[in-house]
Amino acid sequence: MQKIVVLLNDSHRRGKRHPLLFAAGGEMNTIMVMNHEIMPNRHRSKTMYLEVNFINFGGLLLAAVALSSAYDSISFQRLMVGVTAIVILVVLAYARMKIPESIRWLEEKGDVEAAEREVAKYFKPGEEVPTGSVERMPSIPLRLVLSTTMAAANTIGFDLMTYVAGPYFFPQLTATIILVASIAEFLAGLGISPFADSLSRKVMLLLSFVGTAFTTAVIYFTIPYWSSDMILFWVLLIVLNFFTSVGCLTEDTLKGELWPTSRRGTYTAIVRFLSIGAYIPVIFLTSSLSIYQYMLFNMSVWTIGLVASLGVVPQRC
Repeated sequence: MQKIVVLLNDSHRRGKRHPLLFAAGGEMNTIMVMNHEIMPNRHRSKTMYLEVNFINFGGLLLAAVALSSAYDSISFQRLMVGVTAIVILVVLAYARMKIPESIRWLEEKGDVEAAEREVAKYFKPGEEVPTGSVERMPSIPLRLVLSTTMAAANTIGFDLMTYVAGPYFFPQLTATIILVASIAEFLAGLGISPFADSLSRKVMLLLSFVGTAFTTAVIYFTIPYWSSDMILFWVLLIVLNFFTSVGCLTEDTLKGELWPTSRRGTYTAIVRFLSIGAYIPVIFLTSSLSIYQYMLFNMSVWTIGLVASLGVVPQRC
């Protein structure tokens, strides 16, 4: 049986996920926490979906840059990456200067005067100000287990068709595969984000995990067909990335809104640390699997995520 030549490891070694991700990991935790504490209740979910969906836009942008420079010299590729990074840094610097302090966090810390200054700075008289929730919630350990399991399933299972199966069967189309997958993810997020405040987290997570697990099973059992039929391959790639995008947006939104304000940053960071950390041993443990074994493993990962989604706790209001 032919083995995977550590395609997943190679994609990491080519510079996609190295030192810059150390900074990005901290940024993501802050974004998730801040959104839930500075956005009015009626807009909180849709803004969170839109913000997280720009991860997909970033992937789309990088894929487009990679595809446009794939056949050029290494120096030109580095120039393209450098220009992209400079533009992003300018945007980040502007955003950092404009971001407000969390009103709810200041209130938790007892700094009422600072909280009132933030309210006066960013909210008009009579405008809704972010408030906490008095909803009864399950224990924090249970919330940690469920949210970490779902997050780990999303992290581990996310790469199947885009970074492993697709490049394995169609190595000459790797850059195109990543671009198409990124477009599907971004458009899926863009389409669902405006409705996020009226959609149940439970229902969305259940549907996304059912869809992802089912699509992964179809991909596994139809390998002889889509590996020789490009139209079927593209359809399955788009469908799978639609479900993974919806699942990631919902899960990322949920894991920042489950916690008390005073500990929101800590618990959100713990969930992200454990779920992303779980991906590290998986890379090494699956490196010797055949492509068929890896896809079967991936299907089991999504099934575990599906089981966790059945016990998901309610969203905070």
